Parts: sequence; C-alpha cells; structure tokens
Amino acid sequence: MKTIGLLGGMSWQSTLDYYRLINQQVARQLGGFHSAKLSMVSLDFAYLEENMAKGNWSACAEILVAGAQKVEDTGAACLLICTNTLHKVAPQVEEAIQIPLLHIADAAGEALIQKKVASVGLLGTRFTMEEEFYRLRLAEKHGLHVLIPDKKDRQIVDRIIFKELCLGRVESNSRKEYVRIIEGLKSQGAEAILLGCTEIAMLVNEEHTDMPLFDTTAIHAARAVKFSLGEDFSPRGA
Repeated sequence: MKTIGLLGGMSWQSTLDYYRLINQQVARQLGGFHSAKLSMVSLDFAYLEENMAKGNWSACAEILVAGAQKVEDTGAACLLICTNTLHKVAPQVEEAIQIPLLHIADAAGEALIQKKVASVGLLGTRFTMEEEFYRLRLAEKHGLHVLIPDKKDRQIVDRIIFKELCLGRVESNSRKEYVRIIEGLKSQGAEAILLGCTEIAMLVNEEHTDMPLFDTTAIHAARAVKFSLGEDFSPRGA
C-alpha cells in the first residue's frame, strides 16, 4: 500500500470527508483492521480565501506549493489537493513536486465517461464554474459538454458555499435553491450533475433530486485508493 498525501483544510469540513472515505474504502477492500496510509498537511483556509477574493492567485500558489512540498517530504507517493477551486494553481504545484498529482477534474471526468455521461451540469464556486481551468479540462481532455447555471444562480451557489457550507452550516432553504438550480440544468440538457465543490455533498444528495449526482470528494478519494492499492488491484470478493 502506497502512502496518500493530502493537502487539506480548504475547507476542513470536506477534508474530514476525504479522511473518512479513504479509510472506509481501504478497510472495505482489504478487510480486518486495515486502514489507509495517509500523510496530510492542513492549511489555514482564511489566508487562501482572502487572496482568492482579491484574485491574487500567485499568493495562493505559493501557499499550496509550500504545503505540497511538505507533504512530499513526509514520503507520500502521490498528492491530492482536497478542493476543486484551488486546482486553478495545480500546474504550479505539479511543477514544484516530484510525486504525481491526482487531479480532481481528471478523476471526475473519468467517472462521468465510465457512466456514459456526455453532458454534465457543473456546480461549484464562481471560479470553478466560470473560469477555464476546470471546465476546459473536462471538455478538452474528457470530451464532456459542460453546462453551468446563469449568472444570478452562480452567485447563489457561490454564496452558499462560502457563507454556509465552508463554515459547516447546512440550511434547508439553501438546499431548495440548489435543487431548483439542478432542475434548471436538467432542462438545459444536463444528464447528470457534477458537485464541483468538495462541500456541496453536505447539502444535496440522491435523496433530494432524481438527477444523477457525481460527488467530486468521493470520486477523488476513490481515485486515491486505487493509486494506493495499485491500478490492477482487485477488491476482496471481486
């Protein structure tokens, strides 16, 4: 089993889910008392959020590069950036380390293609929905048609992420708004919804909509376990 490196704290709410999901999957596949070999550096999200809001991505890159190098120094065999939005600076991080970066958009794209989804609705922060670093990777590398909400709804999605979910708040009225927005994407032709923010699964899941949901936190965690145990690993009982 290879050690998985996590660069977390963005926010810590979803980093908790990464830790839980990775360990659950390793335990399920190996059985007994097995748990994942993990190394994590958790960042203070306040400084990152402040620089993101200012558009100071170079400062964000410096913080993530320093954190990624610390993870590498622990002996981790791969790196996961435990957030979608800050994959905007993934190229800088990737250049600064020698271990492979398991990109969250690639994991998501592979999962969508495996399920034969061609057109997907994307929910996330305004950066993830509006900028090319994420949407273009899904489109060009994985051949997906990516739909996003209109500007007003993008603002709603973004506000709920930063003002509620990243602070651990789950509000029923916000869930109704997300479900409404999901229905709007469905009417545009989306075959599924990509939860392109690692906190969104706190708010909506299959109980709340009949649209197929692809949770990037769970998908990313599963990709890490596959790497750790070996690409050709067969689970117990398979």
